Amino acid sequence: MPVESDAELRELLGLRTVAVVGCSATPGKAAHEVPKYLHERGYDVIPVNPNAEEVFGNHAYDSLSDVDEEIDVVNVFRPSEEVSAIVDAARERDDLTAIWLQLGITDPDATARAERAGLHVVSDRCMKVEHQRLVAS
Repeated sequence: MPVESDAELRELLGLRTVAVVGCSATPGKAAHEVPKYLHERGYDVIPVNPNAEEVFGNHAYDSLSDVDEEIDVVNVFRPSEEVSAIVDAARERDDLTAIWLQLGITDPDATARAERAGLHVVSDRCMKVEHQRLVAS
């Protein structure tokens, strides 16, 4: 289901375990600063990055399918052309509630597949910005 209302966004922001696909270990990059912000606010951030050993003291997984912990939300910091494969990996899990595509990231076909699988989908929005706007204020 596409998530558009502030009430729906607030509900998703209440979920606490976030796997960040494309989480960066490099300070200054949005893919580092946004998950860092979430981590500092008590979210359990699970980094997914095959080029990192750990981020924020948490083990970094090579892929979403390698994550053995339960996940509430998959937050995507990868190019739009990679969303389809990420959505397919997410649909194989039975623990997810939502897929959140960061600013500038969209794939209407993939998100439609995710929605048909019963997942909530946020596209082209920053999780940090929405948290600051709806929760932290």
